[in-house]
Amino acid sequence: MLKLRREPSKGALRLRPILEGSPPHPSGFRGRPGEVLDLAYDERWVGADGASTAPEWERVGAACIAAAGEAPRVALDARGLPAQFAVALGFGAVLRAWRFDRLKSQRPRQPRRLELLVDEPDLLEAAWARAEASLAGVLYARELVAEPANRLTPREFAKRLRRLRAEGIEVEVLGRSALKRLGAGGLLAVGAGSVVPPRIVILRWKGRFPAPPVAFIGKGICFDTGGISIKPAEGMETMRADMAGAAACAGAMLAMARRKSPCPAVAILAIAENATSASSYRPGDVLRMMSGRTVEVVDTDAEGRLVLADALHLGATRFRPQAMLDLATLTGSVVTALGHHRAGLFGNDAALSAAVAAAGEAVGERLWPLPIGGQHREDLKSDIADLRQCMPAGTRFTPDASHAAAFLREFVGGVPWVHLDIAGVETAEEDDSLAAKGSPTGFGVRLLDALVERHFEDPHRV
Repeated sequence: MLKLRREPSKGALRLRPILEGSPPHPSGFRGRPGEVLDLAYDERWVGADGASTAPEWERVGAACIAAAGEAPRVALDARGLPAQFAVALGFGAVLRAWRFDRLKSQRPRQPRRLELLVDEPDLLEAAWARAEASLAGVLYARELVAEPANRLTPREFAKRLRRLRAEGIEVEVLGRSALKRLGAGGLLAVGAGSVVPPRIVILRWKGRFPAPPVAFIGKGICFDTGGISIKPAEGMETMRADMAGAAACAGAMLAMARRKSPCPAVAILAIAENATSASSYRPGDVLRMMSGRTVEVVDTDAEGRLVLADALHLGATRFRPQAMLDLATLTGSVVTALGHHRAGLFGNDAALSAAVAAAGEAVGERLWPLPIGGQHREDLKSDIADLRQCMPAGTRFTPDASHAAAFLREFVGGVPWVHLDIAGVETAEEDDSLAAKGSPTGFGVRLLDALVERHFEDPHRV
């Protein structure tokens, strides 16, 4: 993946970050963001944008890889940088260098080699090992999200998750029969139109001290046609990424396992394909959820909240967690509000919400708090069921992200809970970020891992 070295190996292109404000080069290069200067002897200088935080240095590392073009061997010159910034530089470079090319008939025979040049490699080994655990989780999530839906069906998704047993993670798969016994009416309805039945996959990391686990709940819709409320054709191919929430939860569990986190954790992934067929669920149907409550279906394209509701109830009642966090590419509404820059944050516990937001800022996965007001719940009243899933289509100025959060809150009981609507940030929209444009970002993996490390790994605080 990346090697720590004092000097670049023979044939490597050396990339040296230059802070803005450095003495100008005769060429006029000043280290401004986006500036790249080609020098002789396979060396390039890259503008470092006045970077002063770890997330900023990660972006410098990504910019270095973009400046390297197709060079097969790249050496990032971090000599003289503080250790945390050197590690961040390498971290960003690895993220930007990742690509999904396994389905191409022609691809590089050898993976790109990356080197991080530092003054004392031995002193950075521990910090880089910690970073590699997080990288493993992010890249695992990206690989899952990048897979097309004909290859990553609910059955194949569960099969791949089973391989996490090799990491010390317990894996339990609940198939259609088990879901029927549990009364998972929401998940079963959403998956009814597909030839591949839905599943719930439970991942457990035992940790090292006895305590209620932290629970991650992930939306895992392998493809979303919208069901009978079918989506427009334009852009529907991106719906293979509608399982990015579940992928992020799985990636966070892998990161925790790789670094041997002492905190117990569980991930509950609701996996299905929202397809269209004679057996699809319909607008107007009433579903009995796992909690026993009934829900009137208004729009079959608002399926994510239905599968999450069953998973949240299972998490709250079976595992009695100390906190629950769900991640989902849930609504277009949150993209309208926040664009592709931040994910929406909702919750029922101010302290947990603040901790989640702080963890996101620390790793560069930024959030913005949004409300669940009394009127949002009032809007979900149904004449024929306990509540309805959403407002009718065509209603003007509908705050659907808040409605979805209000719906989910009905299924968490008294557990401290945060809902992250990651629609809009699960895929890179620009080419100057930690992932190439159009590539999965793995958003949420680092946030969850950092949250656990910061707030849940001290047994005396539980």
